[in-house]
Amino acid sequence: MTPHNHAKAGDYAEVVLLPGDPLRAKWIAETFFDEARLVNSVRNCLGYTGTYKGKPVSVQASGMGQPSLSIYVHELINTYGVKTLIRVGTCGGLNAKVKVRDLVLAQAATTDSSIVKGRFGAFNFAPIADFGLLRSAAEKAEAAGMTYHAGNMLSSDIFYHANGMAGYDTLPQHGVIGVEMEAAALYTLAARFDVRALAICTMTDCLITGAEIDAEERQSSLKEMVTLALEVAIKG
Repeated sequence: MTPHNHAKAGDYAEVVLLPGDPLRAKWIAETFFDEARLVNSVRNCLGYTGTYKGKPVSVQASGMGQPSLSIYVHELINTYGVKTLIRVGTCGGLNAKVKVRDLVLAQAATTDSSIVKGRFGAFNFAPIADFGLLRSAAEKAEAAGMTYHAGNMLSSDIFYHANGMAGYDTLPQHGVIGVEMEAAALYTLAARFDVRALAICTMTDCLITGAEIDAEERQSSLKEMVTLALEVAIKG
C-alpha cells in the first residue's frame, strides 16, 4: 500500500493501461475485462484488475498531467511490480495531416516539463517509447484498418497556453504531430526503471484546422484505441 493506492501486493497484473480519467478506467474495466474487480479507489483514482481474452490485465487512472501520472507510474513499477504500461488517452493535433479520430502512437515525447529536464543537467534527454510495443501497435493497427500516425508527441504542462498556437509554432515545423500532457514523464520513468511503455492517443481536436469530434464519435473512437492497446498488452 502507498499514500495514493490501497491495493495489496499482487492486485495488479504486470500489464496496466493508464487512462487519465477515473471514469474512463471504470468504463474500460466494465466494457473490456472479464471478472473485473476494483483494487484501488484512493482519491477516486480508480484501479481495476481482470482478464482480457484470458490474460490478466489492469487499468489504473493516472489523473491529469505529468506530476500526477508520475506518482502512479512510480508506485505501479516499484511497489506493485508492473512491467508494461500503456497510456490510453486523447490528444490535440499539431499537423493538418492528422485527422480527428486518427490514432497517434507516440514514438517519442517532447516536453516543456521540468520533471524531465531537471533530472539530466546539461543533457537534453529524449523520452522514447518501447520499440517492441510501438512496432506491435503499428502492425496491429494496420492489420485492423485503423488510421494511425507514429511520431513525436508534445507532453505539455500547460493546457491553456497564454500565446495560443504561437506557443507551439516551432514544434510542427520539426515533426511534432500531437499534444497531450503525460507521455514524456511515462517514458522517462519507464527508462529509469527498465520497464516497457507506450502512449496511444486518439486525436479529438486539431489545433491547426479547428476540427473536433462530438461525444458520440469520441466514444466509438476510444473503443478502437482501447481494443488496440489491449491487443498489444496481451501479445506485444
